[in-house]
Amino acid sequence: GGGRVYFGYGGDFGEELHDGNFVCDGLLFPDRTPSPGLAEYKKVIEPVRIAQGSTPGTVRLANLYDLTDLSHLELVWSYDTEAGTVASGPLAAPPLGPGESTELKLPEPPEEPQAGEAVWTIRATLAADTPWAERGHEVAWGQIAPRGGAEPRPAPAAPLPPLRDGTPGSSTLGNGAPGSGTVTLGPGTFDAATGTLLTVAGAVTLTHPPALDIWRAPTDNDEGAPWQPDTRYGPLWRELGLHRMRHRTDGVELTDGAVTVRTRVAPAATDLGLRTVYRWTVEDGALRLEVSVEPEGEWPCPLPRLGLRFGLPAGYGQAGWFGGGPGEAYPDTRAAARIGLWHAAVDELQTPYVRPQENGARCDVRWAELHEPAPDGRGRTLRVTAVGPPFWFSARRWTSEQLDAARHTPDLVPGDVVWVNVDHALHGIGSQSCGPGVLPEHRLDPAPARFALRFGARAG
Repeated sequence: GGGRVYFGYGGDFGEELHDGNFVCDGLLFPDRTPSPGLAEYKKVIEPVRIAQGSTPGTVRLANLYDLTDLSHLELVWSYDTEAGTVASGPLAAPPLGPGESTELKLPEPPEEPQAGEAVWTIRATLAADTPWAERGHEVAWGQIAPRGGAEPRPAPAAPLPPLRDGTPGSSTLGNGAPGSGTVTLGPGTFDAATGTLLTVAGAVTLTHPPALDIWRAPTDNDEGAPWQPDTRYGPLWRELGLHRMRHRTDGVELTDGAVTVRTRVAPAATDLGLRTVYRWTVEDGALRLEVSVEPEGEWPCPLPRLGLRFGLPAGYGQAGWFGGGPGEAYPDTRAAARIGLWHAAVDELQTPYVRPQENGARCDVRWAELHEPAPDGRGRTLRVTAVGPPFWFSARRWTSEQLDAARHTPDLVPGDVVWVNVDHALHGIGSQSCGPGVLPEHRLDPAPARFALRFGARAG
């Protein structure tokens, strides 16, 4: 009858003694839907290992069962590219006994009509119905690069789709419309006073320009437990003011061929800060943004994240990306992510944890798109492409600050902006709700950093 429907936890029912939402985060959510943790668990305990063989074009298959051969499974392969799956078929394999392994020859790679990255995906599926799953259920999977190598690696980015007709393509800085206070650089229009990006290719208007972002809504593990000896980073991040960073513009340089903005990003009343320089140029018909970050002060903790946040109108509700998917992943929870071409509504990118917190990141992203549909089927699209290493991608209809303030899922009310994060690095998740914190190799300790992205757009 119009009331709020959500899963409650300790303290919601008037009780004085409770554990909050502790252990309300199992492999299944309360309604029995799988959590990302279940997909991760399934991957790490797979009874069949599928990996690169000893030579290019081969795959190594290992039976990790103790008592069972592989006669109940069948193998299928697919050749996946930035345009999607271009070919697939069965892969013959012997019924390996427990502990046995072999190498199999893959087919010749299909001819690739388009540039970009490709990957072999090999899946082991049930050959017949069982009491616990139907035929075709995936038991294990692995991916290898077409030319060999332990795992897929990013290739040079494919060319962006054509920009809208009439889009300026010059790399020379020009004046915007008379009286607008803007300048143009290639397909971009910038505020002349602040150097911030306003539009791309005349097709996409940003509600909020790309800016350095280090905050995330602390997870249960970030919050930690008061009885644990390790530092609880969630409370420390708030104590340091990382949830209220201020952006000060120290200089804007408009030169022939570049827009450079020098800033300092810092919480108020502290000597901690991040000297940040944004440099916009034109590359392959798109805007190239180079970001350099230099920490200042003695940071006593890792950063939650390091990347960019920007806003788009609410209509940009469809996402597509080439990279890790289909579900969320973080530096220490990414085993279940496979490289491919993925599509989802922005609302579907969210993971509805019972207590709202950071969620929904996708890993190893080579490029990501946000699309605004139109009645005529055309619409507008913004594409962000990695220049160098892949990035982490997330998009939601509320800010990280609003996510942090929420205590239950109905507290998250979609606004008129789609907030997009493209991150150079993320701090890991760990298990400090009841165990150790983030391992050293997954910590995001403050250090000088440089990364680059390309922004392009199209209409139609």
